[in-house]
Amino acid sequence: MSTPRAFVVFLSLSPLLASCFPRRDDTSLGDVSARQAVQYPSSPPMDHHDDYHGRRVRDPHRWLEDLDAPATRTWIEAQNKVTAGYLAAIPSRAAIRARLEDLWNFERYSPPARRGGKYFFTRNDGLQNQGVLYVLEDLAGEPRVLLDPNRLSADGTVALSKFEASPDGRWLAYGTSAAGSDWEEWRIRDVATGMDLPDQLRWIKFSVVSFRRDSTGFYYCRYAEPKEGEAYEGTNYFQRLFFHRLQTPQSEDVLVYQRTEEKEKDWGMEGRVTDDGRYLIITIRQGTDTRNRIYFQDLSTVDSPVLPLLDRFDASYEFVGNDGAVFWFLTDLEAPRGRIVAVDSGARGDGCRREVVPQTAETLMKATAVGGMFVAHYLKDACSAVRIHRTDGMLIREQDLPGIGTATGLEGSMSHPETFFSFATFTMPPAVYRLDVSNGSVTLFRAPKFEFDSSRYETRQVFYPSKDGTRVPMFITLRKGLPLDGRRPTLLYGYGGFSISITPFFAVPHVAWLDLGGVYAVANIRGGGEYGEEWHRAGMRERKQNCFDDFIAAGEWLASQGYTCPEKLAVEGRSNGGLLVGACMTQRPDLFAAAVPGVGVLDMLRFHKFTIGWAWVPDYGSADDPNDFETLYAYSPLHNVQRGKRYPATLVMTGDHDDRVVPSHSYKFVAALQAAQAGPKPILARIDVRAGHGAGKPTGKLIDEAADKLAFLVRELGVEGVPTGAGD
Repeated sequence: MSTPRAFVVFLSLSPLLASCFPRRDDTSLGDVSARQAVQYPSSPPMDHHDDYHGRRVRDPHRWLEDLDAPATRTWIEAQNKVTAGYLAAIPSRAAIRARLEDLWNFERYSPPARRGGKYFFTRNDGLQNQGVLYVLEDLAGEPRVLLDPNRLSADGTVALSKFEASPDGRWLAYGTSAAGSDWEEWRIRDVATGMDLPDQLRWIKFSVVSFRRDSTGFYYCRYAEPKEGEAYEGTNYFQRLFFHRLQTPQSEDVLVYQRTEEKEKDWGMEGRVTDDGRYLIITIRQGTDTRNRIYFQDLSTVDSPVLPLLDRFDASYEFVGNDGAVFWFLTDLEAPRGRIVAVDSGARGDGCRREVVPQTAETLMKATAVGGMFVAHYLKDACSAVRIHRTDGMLIREQDLPGIGTATGLEGSMSHPETFFSFATFTMPPAVYRLDVSNGSVTLFRAPKFEFDSSRYETRQVFYPSKDGTRVPMFITLRKGLPLDGRRPTLLYGYGGFSISITPFFAVPHVAWLDLGGVYAVANIRGGGEYGEEWHRAGMRERKQNCFDDFIAAGEWLASQGYTCPEKLAVEGRSNGGLLVGACMTQRPDLFAAAVPGVGVLDMLRFHKFTIGWAWVPDYGSADDPNDFETLYAYSPLHNVQRGKRYPATLVMTGDHDDRVVPSHSYKFVAALQAAQAGPKPILARIDVRAGHGAGKPTGKLIDEAADKLAFLVRELGVEGVPTGAGD
């Protein structure tokens, strides 16, 4: 069995940083004084081994993969009981939860979507478990409730996952998910009456819905219904594209496109109708690989074939719009930071492509066709910038934004010049604005009233060197004038995967953390998309260690610059970010006082064997490949837990119904850490019952989860006082 990657050693530590790293004794498990007083539930190991290319690897907690077995359910109940007891003993938890509830009680809106002259958007009045869908006949009118998901379940765990209105604004197709599941059921609602049609569509996951121009039906993707006795997670292969005609049963849906060869079972797809209604654009993906294929179908002809357009898996192609038979795509082909190209569907070969908007120094994240223009959303050092181009590529203007932060939305149609976007910062909640692309005017649509004095806080962007010298950006938010004495409680967040960019975002728990005098830092590490595809590829597969090195370097930089020290530094991440936290805390347990890995991918040898895990192989690799195995085994958090190590206080959070990152990752990691921990810090599991990966989680559950996390950090980082409000 290989040993974990060696601890990173920096030879040029400043005196302040060196003073923050006290000498740690390697106390053995026999030293009772160093053992954690928490009595952990029994996690009896089993004698199980797997053979990976001639190497035997122990998996003593394999039994926790049987999620509904009586032994597993008993273990979950016992773990939650221990964690609840720990949290109940924290005097400030009640005050923290009360403050969170006060902060959370503000209006939240989504940018409206315009269909048939009507506007569709969601609003949460503050403490509603789920946002309510409204329809607005005109911008000056009063919105009316179209669908209230809070009435779909008593506990608020049925969520409105997606919705799409028909082009004429008459029909609403909407998907719901239960208990945080990725599986959705779709129904159709008459917008005028608020009544549902009998249509009910099932076995839908990771699908968009796109109506035909005549509003008679829509395209969507689904998986085959599991056969009786078939494992639920076995239905995530062979996604197929269908057309559903309104007011007909799902059994009569028309199969539009599928791939049937075993080697193509992981091809996912989506269908989108062009704005003019003439074409269906079919995007084919392999898991989370950013490279994809494009096919199309001419809808003006009955039974026209599906034809290949871009069929090489050679780059990313995101459909932007069309002018007749010429399609526009945002691509990273020969442009890792993105450009817009025109593709003539009547031509073939490389000659069919023509550059329209060239690559720039900034990363082009998204482009939409609105009012005869391109709305191009860029990232400049992980902050939003928007530019308006003519469809021939000419730059019209640099669009003014409300400040330095993140814009989301910017959808629309070629036939109308308006689009809406939401804008947020680390200390200001999202406000929604209307943009007229014809003249660049921006007007406020909706803004929340938020009881927090953001003027007392500031966000700084810094750049620090990683282990290999790479320059990495980081946002730091803190109270103005806060003394940097090297002892500030600091929460460091990261993600670093799947080309996902982490830009300034608003989150109530982090505002409460600032309330407590804490520092909040976000490191834009490699593996994300902040600087385009090169930045992403620098943190994937055999280069995944770069992500962990970047995050570790962020923690050391914060200490070296007087923000904090290891006794006051906590790390947090979710999903792929949970992997990040798990890897860093096992590689550098001396650097962190506390760790909060949420819904994390923590068993890197078996992640691809459950639900949609196989889709992550393009980013991670697979233990089935001998070369990938060595890389994965070197950093897999579960397999690098070592008996006798002193690990930071750890709160592992997951949901028992997570069907994206199955909770067995977290269960096995907790069991391994509890058995190995030699230090005095607790290893705790917070397992949310009737919850999934996070999407659609009721507000009440979000507040409880945030209160537990902050109470845990307050205790383990020695934070004094309670949140007082308004920055006092």
